[in-house]
Amino acid sequence: AVARLAAEQEVENLSGLSPNPEKDIFVVRENRTTCLMAEFAAKFIVPYDVWASNYVDLLTEQADIPLARGAEMKGKCGTNESELEISWLEQAYTLKLSFLKEGHNTSRGPETFWRLSRIQFTYDTSERTYFKDAVSPGKHTASSHRLSALVTPAGKSYECQAQQTISLISSDHQKSVQLLLSEVRIQPFDITADFVFGEEHKCPVDQREQLEETLPLILGLILGLVIVITLCVYHIHHKLTANQVQIPRDRSQYKHMG
Repeated sequence: AVARLAAEQEVENLSGLSPNPEKDIFVVRENRTTCLMAEFAAKFIVPYDVWASNYVDLLTEQADIPLARGAEMKGKCGTNESELEISWLEQAYTLKLSFLKEGHNTSRGPETFWRLSRIQFTYDTSERTYFKDAVSPGKHTASSHRLSALVTPAGKSYECQAQQTISLISSDHQKSVQLLLSEVRIQPFDITADFVFGEEHKCPVDQREQLEETLPLILGLILGLVIVITLCVYHIHHKLTANQVQIPRDRSQYKHMG
């Protein structure tokens, strides 16, 4: 049964397809069908304690940990719940993303959305690539609290090129770990074509930037149209005025009244 389950689920890291060396692409397939796709760049900013030079006081340092390209992954898909788990550097770091699909009552009636419901990041401060001389080195877990992020209508993928920051609370003395996400494209449910994202739902920041880019063009077109209309009205008015019959001004052309 275990062998059959393993054969039915395929989990692929397609980061080599991305031209951005900081971005990874992950795909979960079940029953030979894509059920979850995720593409993003991620970095964690993790505070940790080190001894001061007097070996009495503690100082706080900061580790910047990028999501390593070619990371190991596993995932699972469900009707209303899906999950993606990514590990790198021999499982010194593990990122787990949980997604939930649920219905909401809106002004247009009941609608279904999916969202990122939980983030869990496990890190090992004894790992020497990013942590230097950490006090009491060991594994810690940073988790989200009541998270409702990337809210997207069902059947669509979430897309956001802009950088987003999500705060996580660590088991290491309640320190705040920052997750920086950028160039995100995720769809954990309702993928209708193999390896193909559904219609994108852009984040508010991208929508605002797109409006800021197109607004000058729209205003330019409106201004040009106003100028053309003004010139046409002036030309028509000038032509009508020129064709009017002039009233005689010479008094000899009028008969004298007796």
